[in-house]
Amino acid sequence: MENVPLPAIIDESSTALTQLTDALGVPRSILAGDDEIRRAWDQLPRLIGQIPAPVRGELHARMCVAVFVGLFDAAINYAWNSAILALRDKVRAFGIHVVPQIIGSDFSEERLVDLTDAQLTQLCLSLNLINEDAYFFLDQCRDVRNNFSAAHPAKGSLDDIEFVAFLNRCIKYALSITANPKGVDTQALINSVKNLKHSTAQTEEWVKRINATHEAQQKLIISMLHGIYCDPASTQDTRSNSIAICKTLSEKFSPNVKSELITRHSDYIAEGKEDRLALSEQFFGSLRLLGLLTEQELHVLISKACKSLLRVHQQYNNFYNEPPFAERLLEISQQSKIPDTARAEFVETIVTCATGNQYGICRAAYVSYEKMIRNFISKDIAIMLALPTSNTIVASRLKTFASCKSRFITLVKLVDPKQVPVRLTGVYKSYVSS
Repeated sequence: MENVPLPAIIDESSTALTQLTDALGVPRSILAGDDEIRRAWDQLPRLIGQIPAPVRGELHARMCVAVFVGLFDAAINYAWNSAILALRDKVRAFGIHVVPQIIGSDFSEERLVDLTDAQLTQLCLSLNLINEDAYFFLDQCRDVRNNFSAAHPAKGSLDDIEFVAFLNRCIKYALSITANPKGVDTQALINSVKNLKHSTAQTEEWVKRINATHEAQQKLIISMLHGIYCDPASTQDTRSNSIAICKTLSEKFSPNVKSELITRHSDYIAEGKEDRLALSEQFFGSLRLLGLLTEQELHVLISKACKSLLRVHQQYNNFYNEPPFAERLLEISQQSKIPDTARAEFVETIVTCATGNQYGICRAAYVSYEKMIRNFISKDIAIMLALPTSNTIVASRLKTFASCKSRFITLVKLVDPKQVPVRLTGVYKSYVSS
């Protein structure tokens, strides 16, 4: 992005502001000082240059004028409104007709426009249009806008540094992100799969659409196609359509997608649905994924234990309720080998809970976490050291809270140095020397 050239601040503008406030009988200090205006103005060419040209518009011009005359409270209001409009456009690009399939309730253009700013950012998070970092910082911007902008009676004033930080976050997390996943109309997909046998062009088009959406919806779609394939009432054309789409996607199946498929397969075992089980084995065989089923029961056991622990960890009374769930996961890990298919979920769950949140950790459960981390093998350690740069809850906490980062470093020091992969020695040492 190139800097956007803006006219230089001229001395006459400062004089005009002084004359204006004097004429109205109000102190010059009600507006930002000359030095503050210059400093903010100097930052604008770089910041506006980060906004894609198609996104720049009237609100950004008004924002610049507000900065020019020292009205930072008005400037952040224009910046925030432009961010909100950008988030609405992201929802539109995702597909308003697809949103109900994700959120489980009616949705329309009218409802999109009627959403509060808080509801809109929450919706964007649930659709994976923004990540947890973006949601956190945009939510902070929303609070600043509500309390310190011209939109409402302000509780105080902002200086140039605070304005620049506010604008930077709006740009970084709402305005400058051009990649936008598009939702897949799952009802249209179901209707198409259950119709006549797909042509190659049809299969390619659906694969293209599925690849364009985010991982969470991909997981739901693959699971749905597996269920359709395993339905005894499905026709051969329907199964052929389902497997053709999945075959093309199978090489890029994420660990979460594989985990979901194994869990559904194991549910057929537990429920005694022999007809669906046979079709499920056929499904896995067609995708050359039968190797995933060798430790399926253990996988399900560990996966469900991890989900239960993480669910309790994220609830209000987690410090009181975590211990038995942590002890259960420890018991399973001590009695058996962790399947590679469940390893990522296993490590992420333990590290997330052991790192805790901004309020601390569950000390009674920490004993279990410590034992499991001390037993991490090379694969586990590699996953653990990759978590700070991942798109996960624990990564967001490490970036946001110094206490969480400190506890994570303590956890890294628990692992056996001999088990640290050679390629990650540098990363490991950077933590243990902290």
